[in-house]
Amino acid sequence: MWKGVLEETFLVACLLCLVCRFYELSRDKYEKCLDRLLWNCYNSVVECNKFVIFNGVIMAFKKLLLVALGACLLGSQSLTAGAADLSMNNLIGNVGIAAITNEVMDVSKYLEYADQSVTASWGYENLGIAVVEGNLNVRKEPSTASSIVGKMGNYAACEILEEQDGWYHITSGEIEGYVSAEFIVTGIEAKMLGMEIAYKRAVVQADGLNVRAGAGEDAEIITTVARGYELEVIEELDGWVKCALNTDEVYVKSEFVEVKDGLNTAVTLAQLRYGKEVSDVRVELCEYAIQFVGNPYVWGGTSLTKGADCSGFVLSIFKNYGIKLPHYSRSQATYGTEINYKDAQPGDLLFYGNSASTISHVAIYIGGGQIVHANDEKTGIIISNAYYRTPVKAVNLLD
Repeated sequence: MWKGVLEETFLVACLLCLVCRFYELSRDKYEKCLDRLLWNCYNSVVECNKFVIFNGVIMAFKKLLLVALGACLLGSQSLTAGAADLSMNNLIGNVGIAAITNEVMDVSKYLEYADQSVTASWGYENLGIAVVEGNLNVRKEPSTASSIVGKMGNYAACEILEEQDGWYHITSGEIEGYVSAEFIVTGIEAKMLGMEIAYKRAVVQADGLNVRAGAGEDAEIITTVARGYELEVIEELDGWVKCALNTDEVYVKSEFVEVKDGLNTAVTLAQLRYGKEVSDVRVELCEYAIQFVGNPYVWGGTSLTKGADCSGFVLSIFKNYGIKLPHYSRSQATYGTEINYKDAQPGDLLFYGNSASTISHVAIYIGGGQIVHANDEKTGIIISNAYYRTPVKAVNLLD
C-alpha cells in the first residue's frame, strides 16, 4: 500500500514540476502545492489505518522533489542538494522496508512533523482558527463568568499566546482575550483549514481611495474607501485590481493597495458606542442586531442564525420590533423618513450603490461611525466602518 502511495505521489509531483515550468511558477508556489500533496498522501495512509510514513521519509522525499523541480525550472543550470540535507542519517529510526511497513508512529507525533513541513502561516506564529456555529465569545478573563470583549466568527483566525486550563489567551484583530480551547483548531489542522478558507484581499494603503466601475481613470467613481479597508480580490490586471464590494464588481489602482492572502479576525464590542441622547429602543435594536455578528451570509436568506443577505438581515431585525419591510434593499429605501446620512442615529438604515436609483446594499447604523450588516459570503454578518463607501441614502424607521 505504502509503495502505491509513494508511486502515486511521485507521479503527481512530476506533473507539478511540468506544470510549474509551463506556467513559470515560482518555487514558493510549487512548495505550497507540494504541501497539499504531502498532506493528501498522509491522509491516505491514515485512512487505511495500516501503515504510517514517518517524518524522515516525507522530508527526504520532499527535498528530492524540490531538486527535481529545480532541474525542470532552471533547465541547463545545475541545482545542488547538500549531502547532509539528504543523508539517510537524518531519518528517524530504521529506514528499511520492514520499518516502513511495520512501525506504527503516534499520530500526534506525525502531525507535529507535518506541521513543520507546511509553510502557510499568514503572519501568525501560533495560528488558531475558530470552528464554531455562529460565533465564539472572547472574554476578558479565562472564565465563562468574565465579561465579553469581542466575538470570533466561524473560521476567524487568532494568534495563540498561551494555554491555561482549557482556555487560550489570544489576540485577533484589535482584540486580546480568552477563548475556550474546545472551539479552536491549531497546528497542522489550522494550517490546512487556513489554506481552504484564506482568500486574496487588497488592503487599501491610501486615504480616500477611489473605487471605480471600470479599470481606467475615466471610469465612474462609485465610492471612496478608507486606509486599511480590505476588498476581496477577483483578478489582478495591468495596473488595476478587480475586486468585490458587497455584490458589486469594482476596480482600484494597484499602486494604492497591497494584495495578500489573509484570514478573517475577531470583532470588538468596543466598536459599539452610544450617546446619552439615543433612545432605549434604538440601543436595544442595535444590541439585538449585533448578537448575530459572525453568522453566515446566504443570498435570498432571512434567517438571523442560518443565513441572510443584506436586506434579509434588515428585514428580520426590524420584524422583531413590529416593522414590516420588503426583501429588497432598493424597496426598503422607500420606507420611513429620508435623512442626511451624516445625521444618522443608531438604528437608522444606510444604503449603498452607484446612485440612489441603483441601490444594491443596506446596513444598520449602530453609532460611532459603524454599521452592522450581512456583507458577503466570505465574511458573513460583520461590523464595518459606515463610510467604507459613501452611502447614497439614509432613512429613519424608528421615530
